Amino acid sequence: MLETFLQFEFLRNTLFTGLLVGLIAPLLGTFIVVRRLSLIADGLAHVTLSGIAFGLLVQKKFFLAFSPFYTGIVFSIIGAIIIEYLRSVYKSFQEIAIPIILSVGVGLSVIFISLADGLNTDIFAYLFGSVAAVSRSNFYLILVISIFIVLAVVFFYKELFALSFDEEHAKVSGIHAKLIHMLFIILTALAISASIRIVGVLLVSALMTLPVAASIRIAKSFKQAIFISIIFGEISVLTGIISGYYFEIPPGGTIVVSSALILVVTLFLKKNK
Repeated sequence: MLETFLQFEFLRNTLFTGLLVGLIAPLLGTFIVVRRLSLIADGLAHVTLSGIAFGLLVQKKFFLAFSPFYTGIVFSIIGAIIIEYLRSVYKSFQEIAIPIILSVGVGLSVIFISLADGLNTDIFAYLFGSVAAVSRSNFYLILVISIFIVLAVVFFYKELFALSFDEEHAKVSGIHAKLIHMLFIILTALAISASIRIVGVLLVSALMTLPVAASIRIAKSFKQAIFISIIFGEISVLTGIISGYYFEIPPGGTIVVSSALILVVTLFLKKNK
């Protein structure tokens, strides 16, 4: 079954990108869930969509040869910085930053998509993911992003862990909370924009939360939860990509359904113990 994916370059790009996405999305998703910021993935995903729509608009109106994937990454990083700024402004109501940025992202997406003459196959692929959407340059960029995310998490693991569970104690201990918060949200933005090629804008948050929700039901430590969630994420991504290719459907839907089924199994097993 996997032999077919190794024969053609575009399928190899998709397979290897999927494996990277299955690693970085649950890796950061574990910290997101513990921090109770699960909706941040949706907010940044919609900002990324507005960037992609802007890229398609510029590409169509000015006939520029570049991938809207890159403008999506830029918009996602800008959205992440704005979210962190709004969280510092509304200190007593920090959660309001996410619906603000989500609403703006949706509004900009509607405007840019309309100006670009409406929905087309390119937008559809970004919304729900595509088996054939990952180019070689996309794969190399996502590889660089993945390496950067993994190294950052490994290097700043103690700081991220401390801020996730006890922010006040972390600040007293001398951890530069604002800097680590900014780093984390930028890493999240990069992971979301990288995952969109495979999972799609509308479903990317599920890959960052469902494997984590399943893993914390059976894990006995935080590190174990990270490890198990990555395994669940990889299983879901591989299932989605392979079924998407053979059934000619967007892989995003089957990735999410696979993650949901894993969650149901863990809930059932835990209940019967």
